[in-house]
Amino acid sequence: MTVLFRNLRVWGYVVVFLLSATVLAFSAYFATIFLPQIHREFTIYSLVVPSWTFVVFVPLLFWYSNPLLEICFLFITAVAWLAMGAWASDMFGPAECFALKGQKITTSKGSINASSYCYEAKIVEAFSWSLFGILIFFFLFVIALANRSQVLGRPDIWKEHINNLPWFGQYPGWPGLSISQYPSGQGAYGFPSAYAGPNYQPMPMMDENHVQQQHGHSIIIYPGVNGGRARIEQRPGIVHNV
Repeated sequence: MTVLFRNLRVWGYVVVFLLSATVLAFSAYFATIFLPQIHREFTIYSLVVPSWTFVVFVPLLFWYSNPLLEICFLFITAVAWLAMGAWASDMFGPAECFALKGQKITTSKGSINASSYCYEAKIVEAFSWSLFGILIFFFLFVIALANRSQVLGRPDIWKEHINNLPWFGQYPGWPGLSISQYPSGQGAYGFPSAYAGPNYQPMPMMDENHVQQQHGHSIIIYPGVNGGRARIEQRPGIVHNV
């Protein structure tokens, strides 16, 4: 696996979990003072979104995920946090919390300080927008890295484990090596020269994707019969006609 992308993904999701936990804690507090009569819809939604984030991304992080699965859940969760941020902005607006000092706001169990509630609500709003931004960045990164991996010779990367994705400038599937460390002409399944011994000599590689020509040899390609796969042969010297 590519270590750099794996570490960035882990730390990024740790930040997502911490922010989601903070929002969930404030939402749970709002639920205890407002439900079931006041701000019912928003309070319930503010509990659902961070809970969904934990339920979905904990298995993706600790058990299994592939790029296709990841971008689907990243998109859904990012849209949910976008709605959360927009709803919070609509509810609380541009209110200046310090101006509410000394005022009270009604709850289902009495009243609380309006200024304190305003600051707590602003935290929920800010963290919702932050989570939307983080998830969208991950969404775009996964798409970009998967496309790069396909170009570098991993056509099935969308269905492979998410940790096989390389960071920019790295090669898919190997731990932390850059593209420049791979011998010229080898594809994604060639063995990297950094892992070979001092007497390593590149071997001819022939598969359905590419052929590495041996020094002093000519490559002859015979067309396939009845639409079958072409036959590839290497002969010493220069072959003019076959």
